[in-house]
Amino acid sequence: MRAAVLGAGSIGCVVGAALSETAEVRLIGRPRVVDAVREHGLRVTGYDGSEHRVPAGTLEATTHAAAAEGCDVLLVTVKSGATQEAVREVQPYLRPDTVVVSLQNGLRNTDRIREVLRAHAVLAGMVSFNVVQTDPAVLHRATSGEVMVADDPAVADLADLASRTWLPFRTRTDMVEVQYAKLLLNLMNAVVALADRPLKECLGERDYRRVLAACQREALAVFAAQGVRPARLGPIPAAAAARVLTLPDALFTRLAAAQLQVDPNARSSMWDDLQRGRTTEIEELQGAVVQLGAEHGVATPACARMVELVHDAEDAGPGRGAWSGPGLLAEVATGR
Repeated sequence: MRAAVLGAGSIGCVVGAALSETAEVRLIGRPRVVDAVREHGLRVTGYDGSEHRVPAGTLEATTHAAAAEGCDVLLVTVKSGATQEAVREVQPYLRPDTVVVSLQNGLRNTDRIREVLRAHAVLAGMVSFNVVQTDPAVLHRATSGEVMVADDPAVADLADLASRTWLPFRTRTDMVEVQYAKLLLNLMNAVVALADRPLKECLGERDYRRVLAACQREALAVFAAQGVRPARLGPIPAAAAARVLTLPDALFTRLAAAQLQVDPNARSSMWDDLQRGRTTEIEELQGAVVQLGAEHGVATPACARMVELVHDAEDAGPGRGAWSGPGLLAEVATGR
């Protein structure tokens, strides 16, 4: 099987590195990543002490969309805002039977892809673990989690090949509900970015968790108005997560240990974007809750304020200030 990864950043490189054990993989990404992979290959470490190396030359790495030519599967891992532009660039090189899988954050990317690739099978996927890029060719899986894809005959071969690697794909018949559940988890990305602190530290401080809980409660109200019940991705049901987040620190820490393993290096992709002066995906996360809330008449002041604060941080650049837990909670609670 030939698989192309479109937007080979942190997530794309980890997935590509694993698949290279059983498939021919081509990475399409930024020059910084491409040059490093060509020279050094890839090294993927894990929160559990694991390490996987892909020697230089094993993966084809390029900045050119033409690398997608003749691929059986296209894995899309670009930022949500770049989805349609990136897909249009590779469209001339895809076979009619190329299967396209979105492994992106947000709820709307499969629809965006289908608007461009109307004749292709386009399926939803989800990556539930956090990746920290410590070097362009060195990636660290900083939390537990897995890759999920829609249960469809079109991805049967891909799922089979992945099952023989250190990163198997789990097929799900409820990917819509899975994506909504992932959005609930991803609402933490903005908290970590604004706090400018590691994920584990933010989860260990009750006020930061209260900010996340406020955003999750609004999201759950919006989802209920839509008639969507998020999937259960761990021991704690999605509907109960916001209540658990507000527990005292010691009790929350004990309960969270059964849900998610996090090492001290974990941050968020939004934090990384702010560090590098890039546009974030806030409009696909809290912004999506605000948009859906407007459509269904559900108030979302906490999410709306988080969107404003992240945009302020984008404008401020890498020299922005960091929000304390009490300060961020007070800001979001007022909904100013």
